Amino acid sequence: MTKAKIKTPKEKPKEVLLLAKRIKQLRKERGYSSQETFAYDNDYTLSYYSRLERGEDIRFTSLVKVCKALNVDLNTFFSKGF
Repeated sequence: MTKAKIKTPKEKPKEVLLLAKRIKQLRKERGYSSQETFAYDNDYTLSYYSRLERGEDIRFTSLVKVCKALNVDLNTFFSKGF
């Protein structure tokens, strides 16, 4: 008999986790303690926005859109923690 392979989640690259952390930090700096409120106010679904803060599915276009919602440019976004 062969052993069944157990799938383990892939670790996310450090840079992706930094992006997620920075998104969360900026949201809180803008006075949004709740992901749900921020998502609602900026026309995101909560599940989609939550994935961004967990570092899942962060594409450049998603990052640009969330930066606009956070009212920061990319230079400001990357000015801390990178």
